[in-house]
Amino acid sequence: MSDIASLFEPMTIRGMTVPNRIVMAPMTRSFSPDGIPGEDVAAYYQRRGEADVGLLITEGTTVGRGGASNDPRVPNFHAEQALKGWSNVVEATHKTPAKIGPQLWHVGMMRQPGTGPEPDANSDSPSGRSHTGSQVQPEPTESEVADMVMAYANAAGDAARLGFDCVEIHGAHGYLIDEFFWGVMNTRSDRYGGGLVERAKFAGEVIAECRAQVGADMPIILRWSQWKQQDFSARLAETPAQLEAFLKVFVDAGVDVLHASQRRWWEAEYPEVDGEQGLNLAGWCKKLTGLPSITVGSVGLSSDFIGSFQGEASKTQPISLAVERLARGEFDMIAVGRALLQDPDWAQKIKEGRHDELADWDSASLAKLY
Repeated sequence: MSDIASLFEPMTIRGMTVPNRIVMAPMTRSFSPDGIPGEDVAAYYQRRGEADVGLLITEGTTVGRGGASNDPRVPNFHAEQALKGWSNVVEATHKTPAKIGPQLWHVGMMRQPGTGPEPDANSDSPSGRSHTGSQVQPEPTESEVADMVMAYANAAGDAARLGFDCVEIHGAHGYLIDEFFWGVMNTRSDRYGGGLVERAKFAGEVIAECRAQVGADMPIILRWSQWKQQDFSARLAETPAQLEAFLKVFVDAGVDVLHASQRRWWEAEYPEVDGEQGLNLAGWCKKLTGLPSITVGSVGLSSDFIGSFQGEASKTQPISLAVERLARGEFDMIAVGRALLQDPDWAQKIKEGRHDELADWDSASLAKLY
């Protein structure tokens, strides 16, 4: 294991100082009946905050649109009782050194009609198209799109009011915001459609409206990805030049951190430019914008998230390479998902050099995770 000092250096982003560079990645667990996070959810985050995780990003929590959720056990971020539950989560986490932010989420067309806590609601989308391009419902009006934007913004405002330290906007993995990015699903002819930069406008408006609600001191994080659950090979930006123009929309809108999701964090994003050991997606985000970036994708494990739940072996792996690349400034923070989901003391074990206590991922244990 390489020198881990850089992993445990504090970092300040706007009005938030995190004690180290370890981020708990958002992970859906469906442990919130009726969309309300209970005392067990508060304890879940508090325990990881007590064990040297610097920044906790909550599991995806859905914004106030009827079709935002496909699971009534996924927490929401708009109903009174749910917000009260999240207030308890903040209070519990702030008993630890960790900072915490909610991940604001809308599943978009990943929701099957008739599912979720509001089964009669429509499934929101940019154009009413499926991931294959089939027209399956009417294209939303500009007014309806504006309501989608404000659902995120209102949730961000609630997060600030409840005392969260930051907010993360989920713009990755084939969900609603990512569907606006994707030309297959976004065929609009108005200001939200067109080329890649134009298709980024919806997310830009979400960021700007969130900034208006949270004020000047609260960091806004955008999580995004090239890949989609619907198509692992999908790519939004084929070249660094395209990526730079795309990211500029979010920079101009007021985003603070880019959380760049890859299935395998160590893979070079543009190997044709800088080789097989070149910058990963988070590295390119930082290089092209100057903003802090978070890398994520199978950190500490040998296989990706999808593969592990399909039975692929996922062995514990050293994080020395990730720490080396962090130390040389390729990215600024490292997000850890399954390893922290399974073992709340993972970060503490890394800090104390207890590597022999790290366990392989066991998806069969998911039902009892806390």
